Amino acid sequence: MSYRISDWKIIWVLGVGYSGFRLIREALRGHRGWGPAWRSPEPKARYDALIVGGGGHGLATAYYLAKNHGLTNIAVLEKGWIGGGNTGRNTTVIRSNYYYPESAALYDFSLKLYENLAQELNYNVMISQRGMITLAHSRHDLEGAHRWVGAMNANGVETRMLSVAEIKRRIPALDVSPTARYPVWGGFMQKRAGTGRHDAIAWGYARAADRLGVDIIQNCEVTGIDRGPDGAVTGVQTTRGAIATSKIGLAVSGRSTALAEMAGFRLPITTYALQAFVTEPLKPCLDVVVLSLSTGTYLSQSDKGGLVIGGGFDLYPSYAQRGNLPAARRVLAAVADQYPGFGRVRLLRQWAGAVDVVHDSSPILGTSPVEGLYLNCGWGTGGFKAIPVGGTTLAHHMATGRPHAVAAPFSLERFSTGALIDEAAASGIPH
Repeated sequence: MSYRISDWKIIWVLGVGYSGFRLIREALRGHRGWGPAWRSPEPKARYDALIVGGGGHGLATAYYLAKNHGLTNIAVLEKGWIGGGNTGRNTTVIRSNYYYPESAALYDFSLKLYENLAQELNYNVMISQRGMITLAHSRHDLEGAHRWVGAMNANGVETRMLSVAEIKRRIPALDVSPTARYPVWGGFMQKRAGTGRHDAIAWGYARAADRLGVDIIQNCEVTGIDRGPDGAVTGVQTTRGAIATSKIGLAVSGRSTALAEMAGFRLPITTYALQAFVTEPLKPCLDVVVLSLSTGTYLSQSDKGGLVIGGGFDLYPSYAQRGNLPAARRVLAAVADQYPGFGRVRLLRQWAGAVDVVHDSSPILGTSPVEGLYLNCGWGTGGFKAIPVGGTTLAHHMATGRPHAVAAPFSLERFSTGALIDEAAASGIPH
């Protein structure tokens, strides 16, 4: 018996795919037909490739290895649970408004992948391209904003300047009066920027990778990296036993330096805690992401109504997923000063992620000093927006042995050649 392509689509939707029809069918059946979103297999003795880190970047790498390169005998090793690290501990902002051409190409590639991700993964990742406004609070900020916008438009990332009146119409809660502590001189907006649902993105990639045969192994901490007589990797030691492989991709965010030390080399990375906050639910009052250049604070309103607030990282190195009160006070005081109506809104919760910060505030992508060990790290406070491109480029390099075109400028070798991409100085913020 033969089937047409359209028949296979119907069979897939009725079987494992998500659709409106499937939702209605399962509702009528008491939702007894849903299976686990992904398997929980025991680790094999050997894989063709291992991805260490079960966050967004690790899961995306596994998915693209299977989808784009046909590798299926691969596993993702996560010491905790899927999405329990930085992927679940961020402010969900997605944007590509960077200054340098290399950065613009990298992040806009990611944004374009995000725009079609729900359809590709058959999973609602709740991308909301509500736009992002960056505020200028001084003549210096405004001059820098004009240069920034000119560079972004030259790089193919559409952005435009905004007047104070336009900003006030879009953000009524913002104090733009002449007596404001942080006076607003203007700003600019990237319309395609926005937010996504962090856990949905992790779950969507996990489910899609599992469907392609990837083993996702949770509660499996890597405790050592094995190397052969020639120095190349031969496998890993884990809390669930030894696993052999000739290729390892590291996508462990704030723990990058610890894993590199296991392999016998150091990375030019310092890890800090980055805090975020969510308030009690409010009626719709903010339909855009807002970033303040002078204070470093940024906020948006979630689908549940809470204000999602972030700022600069805590100013001391730490692997802890918690922050300190002085940093929290600095961020929240700036929000209260800029948005007087939010000053009495109560916080619901606070958390922190451990972020790995590089000297030039740009990521490290590609090979390491150890043969067979590949790097995806150094994203600082901007790793969430780069999940699709981070996974795509790491998968490409592991499968082909060559760097992806948009990732090539971000190799570890730039620290010996001096070809740094200093986005902290160019964009005025480290994220």
